[in-house]
Amino acid sequence: MNNTVVNTVRAGAAALCLLAAAGCQDTKALDEVRAAAQKAGQDAAAAQSTANQASSAAAAADRKADAAKSAADAAQSTANQALQAAHAAQAAADANNEKMDRMFKKSVSK
Repeated sequence: MNNTVVNTVRAGAAALCLLAAAGCQDTKALDEVRAAAQKAGQDAAAAQSTANQASSAAAAADRKADAAKSAADAAQSTANQALQAAHAAQAAADANNEKMDRMFKKSVSK
C-alpha cells in the first residue's frame, strides 16, 4: 500500500517537474498538476491512516491470540494433571482388585 502512495506522489511530482521544465505558460495546466499532487498527498495520508488502523487491529489480534494460547496452555496443563490423577486412581484400583483376589483365593482354599 505504501508503494502505491509513493508511486502516486512521485508521478505527481514528475508531472509538476515536466510542466515547469517545459516552461508552461498556461497556469490552468499548472493548477491541475498542483491539484493532482495535492490529491495524491491526501490519498497518501488516507492510505497511511488505513495502514495504521490495520496495524493496530493486527496488534490487538496478536494480543488476543497470545491470551488464547495462554488459556490453551493452562487447559492442557490441567488436562495433564487430571490424566496423572486418573492413572494413579487406576493403579490404586488395580492394586485393590489384586488384594481382593488374593483374599478371596485364600478364603476359598481353606
